[in-house]
Amino acid sequence: MSFLSSLLRRFTRDEKGSLVFDAVIVMPMLAWGYMGMFVYWDAYRATNAVQKASYTIADLISRSQDGDGINDAYIAGMRTTFNRMLNARNPGNIRLTSYTWSGVRDRYEVIFSRSPGRGMPVLTNADLASLTDQLPIMADGDSAILLETEFFYVPPVNYGLDHNLMEQFIVTRPRFLPKLCHENFAC
Repeated sequence: MSFLSSLLRRFTRDEKGSLVFDAVIVMPMLAWGYMGMFVYWDAYRATNAVQKASYTIADLISRSQDGDGINDAYIAGMRTTFNRMLNARNPGNIRLTSYTWSGVRDRYEVIFSRSPGRGMPVLTNADLASLTDQLPIMADGDSAILLETEFFYVPPVNYGLDHNLMEQFIVTRPRFLPKLCHENFAC
């Protein structure tokens, strides 16, 4: 009996093989945490990419120098540029709206609103009125450009992040023209 108890004591004090046992317990948690860092990092990367691409497109449009106005092909090209900058599986959409402030009517008025491929509905004066809190205060007759982008983010692995619609709302002024016009609309 003393032989069995000494074997049992020696077995309980023996630490050989404990590394394997610890690794079996800890490795799944480490792998889970490591994978989680990649998924959340990808979400932050996508957010940053959408924001940078949106501001770049807004800046490109604000530098337009064509006094005759831009056209639908130009806006579609901006959407293509936006999607190339994102380099994502899912294409994003843009909506470009040129608007002005009418001091006489005391409201914002749409000059034109376009979205390539009808990806987003065009804005009307009523829609613009609902966005008044988000638009800057302007002088009578002053104009601005509103660029809205949306990108549907799908995480690479289902890891607690839902599919997310990333949206940007950017207001900028035309740099070289008094207002941005579209060739199909009276400006």
